[in-house]
Amino acid sequence: MRAILHADREWGIGRNNDLMFSLPRDMKFFRETTKGKVVVMGLNTLLSFPNGKPLKNRVNIVLCPDDVNEDVITVHTPAELFAEAKKYPADDVFVIGGASVYRLLIPYCTEVLVTRVDAVGGADTFVPDLDADENFCLISESDPVEDNGYTISFRTYRNLAPKEY
Repeated sequence: MRAILHADREWGIGRNNDLMFSLPRDMKFFRETTKGKVVVMGLNTLLSFPNGKPLKNRVNIVLCPDDVNEDVITVHTPAELFAEAKKYPADDVFVIGGASVYRLLIPYCTEVLVTRVDAVGGADTFVPDLDADENFCLISESDPVEDNGYTISFRTYRNLAPKEY
């Protein structure tokens, strides 16, 4: 399992259940990376998509207490999620949010793909600082690029001690 996200300088990922920045390059990277794969999210992340509809051309797994009446696989507990995730190649499963799902699942991820935005977005939602986590090592970083007025870089962090599920 891997995770994919964008974060500002303070590891903020969102504000008011939405993204803080409009980043076309980041969105393209997300689409290309997750297309044809499995995406794991919480209910608020699903509801943040246009019309609250699941992402096309992906298997959408939603971790939440209630059943979701959309074209998604609903799981109610981490154990159910892990059982469902095991049906797919581990590298094809991407955690895509929100914050509580990231906090729960990042320890199980072998890699975290982070689009780092060199700005402060006024976030109200954060993920753990992987630079300060001894279990994570930055293994690659792109050169900085401009994306809609912001400087971003694409980073890959490897989990040196992923939990098994």
